[in-house]
Amino acid sequence: MSVLILDFGSQVTQLIARRVRESGVHAEIVPFNRGAEALRASKPQAIILSGGPASVIESDTPRAPEATFTLGVPVLGICYGQQTMVAQLGGEVERSDQREFGRAVIDITDDCALFEGLWPKGGRQQVWMSHGDRVISLPEGFRPVATSEGAPFAAIADDARRFYGVMFHPEVMHTPDGAKVLENFTRGVAGCKGDWTMTAFRKTAVERVRQQVGTGRVICGLSGGVDSTVTAVLLHEAIGDQLVCVFVDTGLLREGEGAQVVALFKDHYNIELIARDAADLFLARLAGVTDPEDKRKIIGATFIDVFEEEAKAGGADFLAQGTLYPDVIESVSFAGGPSVTIKSHHNVGGLPERMSLALVEPLRELFKDEVRALGRELGLAESFVGRHPFPGPGLAIRIPGEVTKEKLAILRRADAIYLAEIRDAGLYDEIWQAFAVLLPVRSVGVMGDERSYDFVLALRAVTSMDGMTADYYPFDAAFLGRVANRIINEVKGINRVVYDVTSKPPGTIEWE
Repeated sequence: MSVLILDFGSQVTQLIARRVRESGVHAEIVPFNRGAEALRASKPQAIILSGGPASVIESDTPRAPEATFTLGVPVLGICYGQQTMVAQLGGEVERSDQREFGRAVIDITDDCALFEGLWPKGGRQQVWMSHGDRVISLPEGFRPVATSEGAPFAAIADDARRFYGVMFHPEVMHTPDGAKVLENFTRGVAGCKGDWTMTAFRKTAVERVRQQVGTGRVICGLSGGVDSTVTAVLLHEAIGDQLVCVFVDTGLLREGEGAQVVALFKDHYNIELIARDAADLFLARLAGVTDPEDKRKIIGATFIDVFEEEAKAGGADFLAQGTLYPDVIESVSFAGGPSVTIKSHHNVGGLPERMSLALVEPLRELFKDEVRALGRELGLAESFVGRHPFPGPGLAIRIPGEVTKEKLAILRRADAIYLAEIRDAGLYDEIWQAFAVLLPVRSVGVMGDERSYDFVLALRAVTSMDGMTADYYPFDAAFLGRVANRIINEVKGINRVVYDVTSKPPGTIEWE
């Protein structure tokens, strides 16, 4: 392992790993309370201490393992990570009377390896802060290299031991050149090689699958999304006809999606595929259900039932899932994380003991955009790899309230028109995710010479680099007017269309 990130519970810890990997350096995240074990096992070239919501001033809050500072490798502390490093090495932290949240400006007071080639001494830089405590005295060997209004030690350095700390968050997009600060640490200070590529990952992943599976048979559940599709194609490269895929059409998919998935696997890749139309079963179980979390659980459980029924005859030894690295991180979070709720529908909803199958998860080290890169490496068409994310529960969670065939038909057609207009305008690749939501309200209107009482449709579109943060896409009025006009004219049951300009701030987990 090149870089080990000890997680103290920051909402944006995953972004640290993302930014480090972008420079070609492999990084993994481990909860701080498993840090000692991870340090012994992995022997990292460098350690990064993440931010976190706790206060170092309190005695029972998280601390870094002692080995962090005795291994002789570079250490970078970010926000809470800087504070706990200072406190553990003999410095002092206090509650600040001038908190800093959001954009802030730091003054560069001295040269530093972190700022090499970026921020010269005497300059000022915009950064992103999020802290209520501040360092007021440094441990022996440290020197200040940057200050801010609310942090007299906004950045610090111990050059001899290669220990550094920053109160700002270089991992978020709101800190310009923050990724380069991290690269200066990992590649400049720590000397990590930038040789972590998707080609290398592909080769390693194929070998791992072959070693794990041997001569066994693998069942892979397909949802129609990018994650499960890339998983299946990678597995097919590794084990060939030892793989069988099961695609369950839940009746909650986008327009034409079921046929597209079947054609991709049967015609293009010649992968054995069992396709099951279970739309009526899913709708029957969702009848009368309005709570969104109940809908998720019902969909996950029903998928398992259908999947297990179809897979029994195959004599499989392994179940393949498109688990991604964020899922892994959330599941082992020291605080339990939000994964119990957020991932209640993930893939097949978990692995019941009764299935007696071992898991194969070849993508568990990758983030979403890295999965896309692997898909391209495997030869998947850009039109498929670049598809906007689509949630496991499908259209069911884009219909607040009860899900019915009528509502699904209305939403499916409206959503297809919206996406078609986005593609025709050449905007699809500029947008991270776009979709329609059928609101649980009706609007009174006049259409032609008749009064109507029909549904209101909300349109959403967001831009994002990685799905961790997002902002609404600024469509012009002419585009929105054209889309609304088409939907109202072509989709019976809708008489009003609105555009949602909600943004996704740093730290929120998931947009659907």
